[in-house]
Amino acid sequence: MNTLKATEEEKEALEKYLLQFLNLEKHFPLLPGIKNEAATAQLMGLSIEELQKLRGMYRENAREAALELLKEEDVLDWIDQLPFGNNDTVVAFGDSSTDDLQSWFEIFSTVMEVAVEDADFTFINSGLSYNTTSEALRRMDRDVLSHEPDWVIVNLGMFDAIRPNFTQNRTLLPLSETWENLSTIEDAIATVTENPPVWITPPPIIPGLLDEMELFDFEINGQDLAAIRDVITGKRGFIVDPLGHRMGNPPEAWYYLSDGINPSLSGHVNTVKELLKSLATSKVQEGNR
Repeated sequence: MNTLKATEEEKEALEKYLLQFLNLEKHFPLLPGIKNEAATAQLMGLSIEELQKLRGMYRENAREAALELLKEEDVLDWIDQLPFGNNDTVVAFGDSSTDDLQSWFEIFSTVMEVAVEDADFTFINSGLSYNTTSEALRRMDRDVLSHEPDWVIVNLGMFDAIRPNFTQNRTLLPLSETWENLSTIEDAIATVTENPPVWITPPPIIPGLLDEMELFDFEINGQDLAAIRDVITGKRGFIVDPLGHRMGNPPEAWYYLSDGINPSLSGHVNTVKELLKSLATSKVQEGNR
């Protein structure tokens, strides 16, 4: 029996921020017992009932957000124009904003499952929190290509732009490496599907909120993110929010969690609306290699 229980303060931190990104099953898929939810709960200092309750809360948040979206006429019109087939497999390949238990992808998949009659979609969330494009590329075969998806939605780049506190004269990955990684991801997608990639750009961050976050020891520069968005907008496929304005221009704190990086539920809803609108109304960009 686990006697190392989380304190009330730790439980509050889990509920308000950490738990929605602590999908340990994705980080350690080969660890014996990782699929045992009781064991996962013990690692977090929770009972299995507490873990299930908290995870269920986030999933219910996503479901309720999806049902609210389906009350909007524009959303229903966009759904009718989407290029998906009713039996398609859709994989989301991203970082924290995708891995989030109440992420844009969880909202989007619920919207599709509820709104499209007689559809038999397969939705696979292959987001992994705080991944750079290099880390994502390393796991792409297992987490994306092996599913032989019909569509791949890529939401990466935010954490390439990290500037560690101890050496702020460089980003974690140089822009040239981000470019090469995204180009390789693009080429890999083409080996499993003829459908174009869907690229969601990273939104800007709110520096003041990031500075107050004790968990992080890095900065993210708006100009670095803008450069990554420029790389993405040169890709073949659907480009979602090329200017990074979906969280407001300038970005509004309401659309972010307390870290100023990860979207709140309202921010995720904005991403879903931009995604649906782009897929329904935008032309496939040919890209420049």
